Amino acid sequence: MADTDDLLERKNFYLDVPPACSAFTLKGSNALDWGMKNRLARIFSPADNRTVMLAVDHGYFQGPTTGLERIDVTIAPLVPFADALMITRGALRSSIPPETSKPVVLRSSGGQSILKELSNERIAVDIEDAVRVNASALAVQVYIGGMHEHQSIGNLVEIVNSGNRHGIPTMAVTGVGKELARDAKYLGLATRICAELGAHFVKTYYCEKNFAAVAAGCPVPLVIAGGKKLPELDALTMAYRAISEGAAGVDMGRNIFQCDAPKAMIQAVRAVVHGDETPEKALDLYHALKSDGEVEEACQQKTQLR
Repeated sequence: MADTDDLLERKNFYLDVPPACSAFTLKGSNALDWGMKNRLARIFSPADNRTVMLAVDHGYFQGPTTGLERIDVTIAPLVPFADALMITRGALRSSIPPETSKPVVLRSSGGQSILKELSNERIAVDIEDAVRVNASALAVQVYIGGMHEHQSIGNLVEIVNSGNRHGIPTMAVTGVGKELARDAKYLGLATRICAELGAHFVKTYYCEKNFAAVAAGCPVPLVIAGGKKLPELDALTMAYRAISEGAAGVDMGRNIFQCDAPKAMIQAVRAVVHGDETPEKALDLYHALKSDGEVEEACQQKTQLR
């Protein structure tokens, strides 16, 4: 029990200071509960409401993807440069050090492989397990226009509901089959449906024509997928244009971990997303960091030979 002798009676209630009431400025998120906002603020920097997510969940349907053969070797060193890590629970538990402080966007749907119809997914993570691994968000694939559209939308709704009960936001991922065009009309349809059904942010593709309309028509933040491996300047240009036209960040994978210098590339992407750097200057940064890394690696090899 606290000692009640000689209690100070002087109290300052700061009567001349109005109560703090700060707005949560991330798009479409101000009405959310405290836990939701806190988790979203881990993923999207409160300084600019943008994010650089590192996507390494490809193995859930592709198996040992090039660059992800050993996540503990190739990805763990990149995590400090990312704002968030998109990953499966299996790879998280087996390959990412638990002292990592970066927020986890947990892949929560699956059930198919590259050998079958991609849209045939189910919920693949129980909400209690997401809580156990301290997930900051749940990611679920949605195939608007796909063979199993209804099923994938049902997965999204169920994940949103279970996440809401535990204060964990949901990221919908718009999956586009080969037969569907990645144009503004389709992406606008898919992202809006995901937001209307409760997704707190949406991962989608960038399109060169009218992407600004896609971003404006979605009431929650959009992050763009990197997609297939591109030349470094092309990947940086895509990120720059997407941010300039309303995206809140990127969720890149292959354009980082399949790069010749992944650590340099993720820092160049950060310069675009958080520093508003031009693609050309970001590419210069990439080459400078790549050169420094090669020198450092050569010095380490010489040291090991001694």
